[in-house]
Amino acid sequence: MRPEFTSPSSSSSSSADRRLNALVRHLATPSMVSQTAVAFSPTSGFHGDSVFSHVVRAPEDPILGVTVAYNKDPSPVKLNLGVGAYRTEEGKPLVLNVVRKAEQMLLNDKSRVKEYLPIVGIAEFNKLSAQLIFGADSPAIRENRVTTVQCLSGTGSLRVGAEFLARHYHQKTIYIPQPTWGNHPKVFTLAGLSVKTYRYYDPTTRGLNFQGLLEDLGSAPSGSIVLLHACAHNPTGVDPTLQQWEQIRQLMRSKALLPFFDSAYQGFASGNLDEDAQSIRMFVTDGGECSVAQSYAKNMGLYGERVGALSVVCTAADVASKVESQLKLVIRPMFSNPPIHGASIVATILKDSNMFNEWTIELKAMADRIISMRKQLFDALRARGTPGDWSHIIKQIGMFTFTGLNSKQVEFMTREYHIYMTSDGRISMAGLSSKTVPHLADAIHAAVTRMT
Repeated sequence: MRPEFTSPSSSSSSSADRRLNALVRHLATPSMVSQTAVAFSPTSGFHGDSVFSHVVRAPEDPILGVTVAYNKDPSPVKLNLGVGAYRTEEGKPLVLNVVRKAEQMLLNDKSRVKEYLPIVGIAEFNKLSAQLIFGADSPAIRENRVTTVQCLSGTGSLRVGAEFLARHYHQKTIYIPQPTWGNHPKVFTLAGLSVKTYRYYDPTTRGLNFQGLLEDLGSAPSGSIVLLHACAHNPTGVDPTLQQWEQIRQLMRSKALLPFFDSAYQGFASGNLDEDAQSIRMFVTDGGECSVAQSYAKNMGLYGERVGALSVVCTAADVASKVESQLKLVIRPMFSNPPIHGASIVATILKDSNMFNEWTIELKAMADRIISMRKQLFDALRARGTPGDWSHIIKQIGMFTFTGLNSKQVEFMTREYHIYMTSDGRISMAGLSSKTVPHLADAIHAAVTRMT
């Protein structure tokens, strides 16, 4: 009689089953042992409701939720003006030619590896980012009074800076403009800061409430942190003049208020990198301290690469060194160290004069197209005789326009014209094209005349 053949795998499997059942019998209660069979399953014992059943469904993000609603709309004429991302005249996302060139160079470099970066990121990227925002001849850089760390775009830079301030700065209150980017209060609150607001936008003039701004900052406790939009204020597109910036600087320095700049649009607002950094450089030139969060999402079109930097300007080099050591302690448990690819693209472009010049040309072309969209929309509304003064559209600057439309008018435009924007009436000028301006103008005209 031939012995029965058992495969090694089935033999080991049955052996494992026997050991597992023996373990279950050993751990079981007497009543369980009396059962003739023990049913063992990875999910046995997990019956009934989930331990997360009590979790309430969160609402959609007010900005990103616009895109969710837009994507569900089957209309062929739908238009998404909600999210701040640049689009071409054809309505398509744009990857800059200089970015593709830099990526190809990186790809062709066989010496590149995918090892972890230091906690502070790529040293060359940090050095070049500081020079870009402060100026290559900045005395703060020359005197080693600046520490710069690579972060996850603008949001990550703000969060790292906020957590550092919450741990090491004597004042825990930050004043932010009213209105501001919707993520600002969440970032600062979760970092451990108390958030208050200062007046900024005047809905009657659709411009800057400069007197209110000065009054509110003037009454803020000495030493408070103040968030400032470096240029192209989001969501209003309203910026102080250089003369007004100087008054803001004098007031803040007289009260020892600490500036925290959010620079998301350098070069993207006016088309000139130096012009869009003037407000920051005014505060650095006076020798005082400040923090700056930088993003390369808009000006290099690196939205999904999450490339940014946080710089802290100090009064002395040894202070900057100590600040950097503490920034490392913030970053390490947060994301350990930053990603390598996007920052390598930025460094490749910034360090090569030819590529840098090519970038500035492409950057100005993006800024000029947005300025052109402003003019076309203003002209279209004027041609339709739309009630109201729409000159704020061409006076405001940057990616966004604060139209002055109310939530009912916005809802009407979405329902009747399939145009999607945030409920506060903010529209992304970068999402417009010559083909879609008439459709938007028709919708605004109808909303203003029918939904007063």
